[in-house]
Amino acid sequence: MADSTDSRGKAKGPGLVGRLVNDAIELSRLAERRHGGGKPDLKSVARQVLTTDSFQLLALWRLRERARTLHVPGLNHLLRRTMSAVYGLEIGNSVTLGYGVDFVHPVGVVIGGDAKVGNRVKFMGGNTVGTAKENGHPVIGDDVIVGAGARILGPVNIGARAVIGANAVVLDDVPADTVVFGIPARAKPRRDDSNGGAE
Repeated sequence: MADSTDSRGKAKGPGLVGRLVNDAIELSRLAERRHGGGKPDLKSVARQVLTTDSFQLLALWRLRERARTLHVPGLNHLLRRTMSAVYGLEIGNSVTLGYGVDFVHPVGVVIGGDAKVGNRVKFMGGNTVGTAKENGHPVIGDDVIVGAGARILGPVNIGARAVIGANAVVLDDVPADTVVFGIPARAKPRRDDSNGGAE
């Protein structure tokens, strides 16, 4: 897929259609993983496009990005209000969303500030991600699962494939492949197999 270019002819990444195709493919990968399947096929991609709230939300988000780029008066605001009214989801203008972000339950999800969200991140619902711009912003790696009601606040980095437990409040960095829970969030103790599996 050809990249779009700016006024000086420099590549800027995929255009609107390319971004939506990438979103559909990444959502299909998530779905296939859940069902133990292999690579996503055309049927799986089409299912994401036609039937999932996540794709529809990402399509609205990509349109918002395009509206801001093209400086279309009022369109970004209208689309933002549509996302809030129809889906109960709030995403600030300065947020960066990766491909295939999965809003399993979008109601009550708020992503603000300059937060950066990686590819295939799953939001389970009722989540808050962000902080005031002057304080820094959360950066969430690829394939992270954010449990229901979890909060990620401040200039924290969430490593790839981390799992944020339900209702956890994350105020510090979380390494990749780590499960955290609690208020404030802390790492789940690792099982010690050297003493018969006692923790």
